[in-house]
Amino acid sequence: MNSPVYQTVIVGGGFTGLFTALHLAHEHYPRSVILIDKDERFCFKPLLYEYFDGEMDTFQVVPRFSELLKGSGVIFVQDTVQSINLHQREVKLASGNSYNYSNLVLALGSVTGYHQVEGARENAFPFWTQADAIALDRHLRDCLQKAVQTEDVEQRRKLLTVVIVGGGASGVEMAATLADFLPHWYSALGGNSSEIRVVLLNHGKEILDGDINNPLREIAERELNKRAVPIEMIVEAEATAIGSTSIQYKRNEQIETLATHTTVWTAGTSTHPLIKDLPIPKEHRDRRDRPLVTPNLQLLDFPEVFVGGDCAAVQDNSLPPTAQVAYQQGANIAQNLKALALGEEPKPAKVNIRGTLLKLGINDAAANLFNVFEVVGETAHLIRQGTYLTLLPAPIHDFKATTEWVDEEVFHQHLDPHDVGKKVVQAAEIVGVGVVGILAARKLLKMLGDEDKNSK
Repeated sequence: MNSPVYQTVIVGGGFTGLFTALHLAHEHYPRSVILIDKDERFCFKPLLYEYFDGEMDTFQVVPRFSELLKGSGVIFVQDTVQSINLHQREVKLASGNSYNYSNLVLALGSVTGYHQVEGARENAFPFWTQADAIALDRHLRDCLQKAVQTEDVEQRRKLLTVVIVGGGASGVEMAATLADFLPHWYSALGGNSSEIRVVLLNHGKEILDGDINNPLREIAERELNKRAVPIEMIVEAEATAIGSTSIQYKRNEQIETLATHTTVWTAGTSTHPLIKDLPIPKEHRDRRDRPLVTPNLQLLDFPEVFVGGDCAAVQDNSLPPTAQVAYQQGANIAQNLKALALGEEPKPAKVNIRGTLLKLGINDAAANLFNVFEVVGETAHLIRQGTYLTLLPAPIHDFKATTEWVDEEVFHQHLDPHDVGKKVVQAAEIVGVGVVGILAARKLLKMLGDEDKNSK
């Protein structure tokens, strides 16, 4: 008879998975912890736009798991999970290795959903990972380079037209980002920036419909028109086919074609294939085929398995698929795992929705804080980045990323010594970490001292 295995395996290194691992390490969890992910790096998805357009560095947005987990005691395995056997309590990997577990955490997130649109998977660019960001960056730069070299007006128009499919938060943030920095890229090459065309194609009547960011819709619509090039919005339009040089969509019962060399797909997600393959009956899944979990985040039929983030549906509690939900669930799962290891009862997860943050271009954003008040523009941008930076995993990474952000955003871009005090206070309130106050005090004293010297 095999001896019992007392180890916890976490499948998926997104917000829920990584934060579960880090919290277990912090809580001195008495069992070994193995975190499995196919990628070498963690991707902080809310800031992927900043990585894409060059506002933030690689170490801030896509740090290596090995760095984040250093000294934690968590074993990181970079491999692809091939199958999960809930009955045998076994996780099999593509390498041929396998791990048995006493507890399992499923934190696989979701995958890009193409909704059976012809050519979408082959021709549209997703925006979900570091690899996606790099691929889109290279493609756009290539299009701009070709455009500035061609004399063919129609060909140049195709090369300079970008279509974003999906008017949810991801589509709005992508459209705003592209409409701000593509004109700068093209101007740097000697092109006419006014030729850049950014089109947002939305299936519904309104952008952000049904999204947690819906209260910010009017602000978003207003800000989208303020970008370096105005964003064209085509609503009530259903994408039907995507080719390498065009996109077809249905509107008012008519099929229309828009010539473009770049289609970015942000039109929703699908349940991860590994989650779909789990032996969970239909009555224990939601309409998106995600497994239902108890308020403790345990599977109904397999209580030794915890599921959080995008790949789970909490019974009688609809939660948005956001980073703030996922990282809080990670903390809750860790607390319940420790409780079980100590022979205690798990407790219902508590998730506090603190508001919404929406990127609306370079140095621009909108924030809805606790559903109490809204902030727009550069202040909202500071709040958004500062808030997310405080969520970055691991104290050392948080310190390094935050200090560089403060130096860049608060000081280098706002060097007026008469205004720096206001910016310091803003940043300190926004970020809420001691390091900001220390850096701010040093920088403020230095700048005021320099000004005093110059006045003598």
